[in-house]
Amino acid sequence: MDVLDRPSVEQLQGAHFDVAVIGAGINGAAVARDAATRGLSVLVVDKADIGSGTSSWSSRLIHGGLRYLEHGELRLVYESLHDREKLLHIAPHLVTPLPFVVPLYKHNHKPGWMFRIGMYLYDTLSLRKSVPRHRRLDRKAIKVELGSLNPEGLSGGLRYYDGQVVFAERLVLETLISAVEAGARFLTYAEASVAVSGGRVTGLKVHDQLTGQQFDVHASVVVNAAGPWVDEAGAGLQLDRMIGGTKGTHLVVDPFPGAPDVALYYEARSDNRPILVIPWNGRYLIGTTDDRFEGDLDATRGTDDEMDYLLTETNTLIPEAGLTRDSVLFTYAGVRPLPYRPGVKSGNIPRSHLILDHESIGGLISIVGGKLTPHLSLGTETVDKVAAVLGRKLPASRTAETALPGGASDWPAAARALRRELAGHDYTAAVVDRLLDVYGTRVRVLLDLVKSDPAQGALIGSGDSALLTAEVTLAVKAEGAVHVADILHRRSMVGLLPTLGLDVDQAVAEVAAPLLGWSAEQVGSEVAAHREYVRLRLLGGVDRAVLDEAGQPVATS
Repeated sequence: MDVLDRPSVEQLQGAHFDVAVIGAGINGAAVARDAATRGLSVLVVDKADIGSGTSSWSSRLIHGGLRYLEHGELRLVYESLHDREKLLHIAPHLVTPLPFVVPLYKHNHKPGWMFRIGMYLYDTLSLRKSVPRHRRLDRKAIKVELGSLNPEGLSGGLRYYDGQVVFAERLVLETLISAVEAGARFLTYAEASVAVSGGRVTGLKVHDQLTGQQFDVHASVVVNAAGPWVDEAGAGLQLDRMIGGTKGTHLVVDPFPGAPDVALYYEARSDNRPILVIPWNGRYLIGTTDDRFEGDLDATRGTDDEMDYLLTETNTLIPEAGLTRDSVLFTYAGVRPLPYRPGVKSGNIPRSHLILDHESIGGLISIVGGKLTPHLSLGTETVDKVAAVLGRKLPASRTAETALPGGASDWPAAARALRRELAGHDYTAAVVDRLLDVYGTRVRVLLDLVKSDPAQGALIGSGDSALLTAEVTLAVKAEGAVHVADILHRRSMVGLLPTLGLDVDQAVAEVAAPLLGWSAEQVGSEVAAHREYVRLRLLGGVDRAVLDEAGQPVATS
């Protein structure tokens, strides 16, 4: 069952990799998957957990990028629409179609006819798509379909489809699992810097945060895919600044009066920035902001001003919503790894990714930008460049046609079969739904664990946030989790429920302890670290009481 097993220092020092990748977000995972499946030896190193950076803090959309059309980024839109279609097929348990409506208001900075032209272009660039084409809504139709929208200045709307990945963390994880199944190695919680000799990379200098060991890893090519940390990972190499990130903040609320059954993409009345109200995980995700960020990349969080801005704009769009700060369950914020463009308005910075080589340092490739949606194209394009550096002719990439580990060619049929098997256990509908949404066909691995040891089927916690003991076992033994926060927030995903995993963290730590060799003192430290993570990253500007497993309030400020 060991898939994401942590290699020893001796194993890494004794190997020579074709390519070493810094960063286990969606960019790094995509590069690793493409490279490994095309026959290259690969190592991925990240200073934190898999997918714990920007990949976890997005709007969780798999979309073509409608707004990028106005900036002329046609290639990005085409790539994104192409990859969206591929992801709907290779990861149908994670990526699903989502209807959108763009309300056409008088205050919009672009007239309605221009939006309509954009929609026709959007359809044209995705001719072979499996989702419906866009549809125009006149004033009467939009009132029927979305009667809760503010009628002031509303002339109609446009309805179209894009995609959603509810659990982006699992998309990154399964991409990396696929890479490892093809032969890649990975190491998390290890800081890496580029090692150079004679003007050429020789590999990585690594500091393992779990063991304290420092060592060198040899590689012919290094791909710096560290997202907003790209400049940090390249520190000391005398390279020009590459990243000029902008911060995006989101908030999560329960269903509210007038809440739409589609995603709304509208322009804020106060500043015409794009705002999204998205049905997500049984609740609503509202975002986002787009402001320059020069602070601590490891401590981004929502602020009071950002919360007030998003709430005000949502209440203006849907007057009966009545959302207040008390409505907010949690917030999160991340930094987009956009190219450094001093003096350019944040909304005008190009969103297309850049794959850079460096004349001064042979064998170093840096990725600037990148998004969840076009990661398949980015991975292939990067590996093509790696192959050129290596002087190797590689087989064509097959990542866009190969299902991820939890996928299935006929996911609805597979899901029905798994649901029937899960019905033989005493699990609530909410738990069953989460298992299928999170693990896809990898639910089979959980069922096999329970079959071999019925104790693995025992539930930890109760209600919607209950999880199987087998989920902890799977997370640690086969999915690379080493901390409680990894298990709750990027494996089982119960950390993204309103309880934020605080009602089960103590019990999860106790189950994980024998698997990870924790003492009683370490169990306490893990629980404390998880609660600090929640306080720092998910409760920015939130005042509500959050309870632990004993029903006692947890300190959140």
